[in-house]
Amino acid sequence: MNHSTSPPSDWVKRWCLAIEVGGRVLDLACGSGRHARLLLECGYSVQAVDLDISGLADLNGRANFELLQADIENAPWPFGDDCFDGVVVTNYLYRPLFSRLIASLKPGGVLIYETFAVGNGEFGRPSNADFLLRPGELLAALNGSSRVIAYEDVYVERPKPALVQRICAARLGGPARYFPVLGN
Repeated sequence: MNHSTSPPSDWVKRWCLAIEVGGRVLDLACGSGRHARLLLECGYSVQAVDLDISGLADLNGRANFELLQADIENAPWPFGDDCFDGVVVTNYLYRPLFSRLIASLKPGGVLIYETFAVGNGEFGRPSNADFLLRPGELLAALNGSSRVIAYEDVYVERPKPALVQRICAARLGGPARYFPVLGN
């Protein structure tokens, strides 16, 4: 499926406004950029990274947008000690990066993560346990580093039936912020 023609995740749409206004956001494993496009429309500066960046050619040269082709699983972390106001990850799971993602958030920075959960094989791919979150795994991955704003481990029907786990969390250490319910 071409992500550029797919709508952004409802979860990302709901929580992206919890990221600091005008902040710098990392779209990790960005695919064809459906979330990079949403984040740009919301006024963020976006750094998008993926192994295959062919679906983002139309964004090259756009203000407040940086595109990086990188193998984030088999090469050194391409961002060094850079920190972001937000990190968005959807439909991607590589467990060794959990601590790196949290460390890449500024204090108060927001992590928005959504991917498939155990049991998803009943509805299609992915069905390999290596690519499915175990119950409570996203919560455990935060390891006390962040304030959980919202968390779900649910069945969804759109864009296709799936079991997903999703979280929105703010890294501790930033200024006190309140996160109102931003939509359904």
